[in-house]
Amino acid sequence: MIGATGGPKKITVIGAGIAGLVAAYELERLGHEVEVIEASRDIGGRIRTHRFPGRDGSIGPFAELGAMRIPAGHRLTMHYIAELGLQNQVREFRTLFSDDAAYLPTASGYLRVRDAHETLVKEFAAGLPNRQYRPNTLLFGAWLDASIRAIAPRQFYNGVHNEIDVQLLALVDHIDLTPYRCGAEGNRIDLHAFFADHPQVRSFCPPRLERFLDDVLDETSSTIVRLRNGMDALPRRLASRIRGKITTAQEVVAIDVRDDAVHLRVRQGIRTFSKTCDYVVCTVPFTVLRKMRLTGFDDDKLDIVHKTEYWPATKVAFHCREAFWEKDGITGGASFTGGHVRQTYYPPADGDPAHGAVLLASYSIGPDADELSRLSDAERNAVIARELSEMHPELRRPGMILGMAGRAWGSHRWSSGAATIRWGQEAALREAERREATRPQRGLFFAGEHCSSKPAWIEGAIESAIDAAHEIEWYEPRASHVFATARLSRSEKLSRADKSA
Repeated sequence: MIGATGGPKKITVIGAGIAGLVAAYELERLGHEVEVIEASRDIGGRIRTHRFPGRDGSIGPFAELGAMRIPAGHRLTMHYIAELGLQNQVREFRTLFSDDAAYLPTASGYLRVRDAHETLVKEFAAGLPNRQYRPNTLLFGAWLDASIRAIAPRQFYNGVHNEIDVQLLALVDHIDLTPYRCGAEGNRIDLHAFFADHPQVRSFCPPRLERFLDDVLDETSSTIVRLRNGMDALPRRLASRIRGKITTAQEVVAIDVRDDAVHLRVRQGIRTFSKTCDYVVCTVPFTVLRKMRLTGFDDDKLDIVHKTEYWPATKVAFHCREAFWEKDGITGGASFTGGHVRQTYYPPADGDPAHGAVLLASYSIGPDADELSRLSDAERNAVIARELSEMHPELRRPGMILGMAGRAWGSHRWSSGAATIRWGQEAALREAERREATRPQRGLFFAGEHCSSKPAWIEGAIESAIDAAHEIEWYEPRASHVFATARLSRSEKLSRADKSA
């Protein structure tokens, strides 16, 4: 198939993360010639599967130091998993509070999820000006507050926990919450199911809480999946389907947009060279892009490049001698640990138990992640081990921790942040910023989760890449607009096809 404007185009994709690889894959499907250049020495971007060594020198268990889960409702991601032949690797991902034996901190100390409801309700009700709500309403508010506290950075939580206001609770108080009680003892509320059945309740959430609630519901959903052999199977399988050359260790240091071409300055080792491209798809985070020398960009584009905010994230995994948490009754999911640690996940021990098991000891975002990233690896690991051993004293046993690995995405050279998070913004502003982030500069197009309606998720990276590929397909160099808006993008077509299936 040739391009819509009369022939195949030659396109350079900057970045070999999911957005870059999907863009290359889709452009080749449309009949274009594509090459991919990547600054780091590996592909995958913010998908980072770390494999610990086994005891006999073989490959042992792995930890996801980057993207680790996929909401099953993310139709584009699930479509690519099927298209790439990875559906047999799809497994359930168990998340926060999904195991009744997991822990969370309260004023009374660490409590099991199954035992925490009375304390959570008491602490939540104490902060309400009017406590005349039905017990189920207070249980709803207590678990919503606990979920926000577990997911949000401490500073963000301090600003929103009072926004579970009387108007919201008064509305919920008129709804029968009995069908949404869950857990072995029926002492929790299935927030995801409740909001799915009662979308009108969302309109009563304050703007600062409304967008954040999307992530709360995604992260606490019972329909999240993972890839059994590691999330890096997705970028590697994509790369194997791309015919064009994928070159690593080539860092773009300058982009000059002109009427007839896009000129790149590329550093490879100690050598820097120029590269002239007909078309370019830039998929790197704007935190990285704004460190480059940019010319030929209009002022509005430069403004969005420099003001788009990324939240950091820091993950630290422990390679343990055994899955000691199973003896403590925890079969999976995650605890909310609090402190610097924030969240602790118990990945399934799918491999040979002789090689040990992985504990995702700490997952933090925002200012909490920044605090940890400012420490050295040794200091960070020591802080996490010390805090986490208060909840899991088994970590103090000699020889229990076999190894550690981590990634501070906020200070990582090729990301300078984990994701674009637009919490606290109203919907119209979020959409305006997304459109401006996506808007091309003549032959330079943009993709990445920061250009999507699903920032911070693989789904967003894929959505933006598909749309960028089709913008290039319909691009006419002398046109004042990029493509006919009456046409559906492939991402929209795929979404509609999945819904009708």
